[in-house]
Amino acid sequence: MRKDVRILLVGEPKVGKTSLIMSLVSEEFPDEVPLRAEEITIPADVTPERVPTHIVDYSEAEQSDEQLYQEISKANVICIVYSVNNKKSIEKVTSHWIPLINDRTDKDSRVPLILVGNKSDLVEHSSMETILPIMNQFQDIETCVECSAKNLKNISELFYYAQKAVLHPTGPLYCPEEKELKLSCIKALTRIFKITDLDNDGILNDNELNFFQRTCFNTPLAPQALEDVKNVVRRNMADGVKDNGLTLKGFLFLHTLFIQRGRHETTWTVLRRFGYDDDLELTQEYLFPMIKIPSDCTTELNHNAYLFLQSVFDKHDKDRDCALSPEEVKDLFKVFPYMPWGPDVNNTVCTNEKGWITYQGYLSQWTLTTYLDVQRSLEYLGYLGYSIVYEQESQAAAITVTRNKRIDLQKKQTQRSVFRCNVLGAPGSGKSGFLQAFLGRNLQRQKQIKENHKSYYAISTTYVYGQEKYLLLHEVMPDLDFLSEADLACDVVCLVYDVSDPRSFEYCAKVYKQYFIDSKTPCVVIAAKSDLHEVRQHYSLSPHDFCRKHKLHPPQSFTCNTTTAPNKDLYTRLTTMAMYPHARLRCMCSCNRCTYCLCQNLLKLELLRSVKAQLRRVVYNRHMAQADLKNSTFWLRASLGATVCAVLGFAMYRALLKQR
Repeated sequence: MRKDVRILLVGEPKVGKTSLIMSLVSEEFPDEVPLRAEEITIPADVTPERVPTHIVDYSEAEQSDEQLYQEISKANVICIVYSVNNKKSIEKVTSHWIPLINDRTDKDSRVPLILVGNKSDLVEHSSMETILPIMNQFQDIETCVECSAKNLKNISELFYYAQKAVLHPTGPLYCPEEKELKLSCIKALTRIFKITDLDNDGILNDNELNFFQRTCFNTPLAPQALEDVKNVVRRNMADGVKDNGLTLKGFLFLHTLFIQRGRHETTWTVLRRFGYDDDLELTQEYLFPMIKIPSDCTTELNHNAYLFLQSVFDKHDKDRDCALSPEEVKDLFKVFPYMPWGPDVNNTVCTNEKGWITYQGYLSQWTLTTYLDVQRSLEYLGYLGYSIVYEQESQAAAITVTRNKRIDLQKKQTQRSVFRCNVLGAPGSGKSGFLQAFLGRNLQRQKQIKENHKSYYAISTTYVYGQEKYLLLHEVMPDLDFLSEADLACDVVCLVYDVSDPRSFEYCAKVYKQYFIDSKTPCVVIAAKSDLHEVRQHYSLSPHDFCRKHKLHPPQSFTCNTTTAPNKDLYTRLTTMAMYPHARLRCMCSCNRCTYCLCQNLLKLELLRSVKAQLRRVVYNRHMAQADLKNSTFWLRASLGATVCAVLGFAMYRALLKQR
């Protein structure tokens, strides 16, 4: 909405332009009327629309044509004043003033015009019969008002309509010739309908209509008022109401009716509440709200944002198979001006056997967008109507800005949920296979991916000590001489080499020594294609000796050439290292022989789990049903003994670490 309104009054001499302005200001007819009134400003708190209004007079006797042209270019609305008892002044409206104004304004952004018939106190008849053909001929004319500066008739209404013509223009909404809504208006109202249709059944039921009413007008409709609205639609449209709910056609008909009855402000209130400007485009302030992101911090979606995205998924997953088919994805993004997800998304997140994006993959893609480009995530949430559905000030309320990573390192703990792993390696070393294996795709499935659908990202969830975390893998292009800050900024690094290529490891060694040898970022060497025959690497040190020299974990064997989905244990360990980068000597072997693995297996024992479950059950029964005290004491002792064993095991592990 405009911050102010500028009204210009033009017309033939002696028609009463100056008198109208002075009667409005002083609320009485002036005894002496000057040739021209000075520009006046009506404060915002006085006007009905709460917008400052500037009223400008024009006098042919005091102003030149050039000054008139300048005022026309600055005006938001122009009132062409004529005298109802002077036929010549009426004729001048079409022969002089409208052509003059049209010549001085752009065709695509014409200024709204209001015809003002002054001196209605001097005649008994109306001039509307003469004016109506003029209004039908020129689409820029918003309305016509007959008034009298002498007896103050319709003076305030005149300037109210002028203000309304600027703040609630008809032009962008409605085509008078066709007597129907314009295409851009239909498109905007259709998006609003789909956002308000919370269950996506194509009908606004009473709850959804009341949600819409509260959202736009801060008050619900009474049950009888709802029925009255639907009855109006029923009388005018056969398919406007279905199953006692309002269809899209009925919704559009109501707004057409509002506009035809001169209630443009109702439709404009709805459009502006959903983020639209005067050109029916979503405003930059709505799509891109301000959000401050300090350096070395990341952005994530918060709990409410995930709940909202879950509701959007459920709304469009019509067959309830926990995956979005191509048709369902298309339906979901109908509220967008363009399709935001390309075919590469299906190779970035988890899909089902049909290649459809699963629920987990859907949330993962949103997590990826928020992490890499928070502004784009805000834009997407704006299209979906997050701030409206969740009654938030803006989409920024959906974003969590994480703590600085340096503080996480100092405190040796983090509250982040998304961790980035950059994957580096020589061409053909198996980086892409490593990314796709994280999404559960073996080599056979990977061969079906088209080259132009390839993605350099892969994101999914892992579980670290029972906590769900997102691991984001990024395949970095193999340019040893130039790695940008983005290529180096991550939580963990994977250096991938091909065990069957004798020159593959050399790239990993050079990258590590050039960029990561003095870094606090954990690094892991991946021996990819381990199903192939391993050859000696053409480097001064073997991969194992290189890792031992630089105190890295031994190379981790990996292959995606399996009959089933590749194992994900390695990715869980990567996430663990990203979460706890200070734990440099954490075991990576899964050998089931070292102290760390034995302690982990102890914690995973079914016996210990059953003891914990029994303990919870006993404690619950003790409070709720007064269980037998002896039985409770037994299980408490058993649980205590198991806990002591676990603590002793960890103590032994720490002692062995110190010896190493």
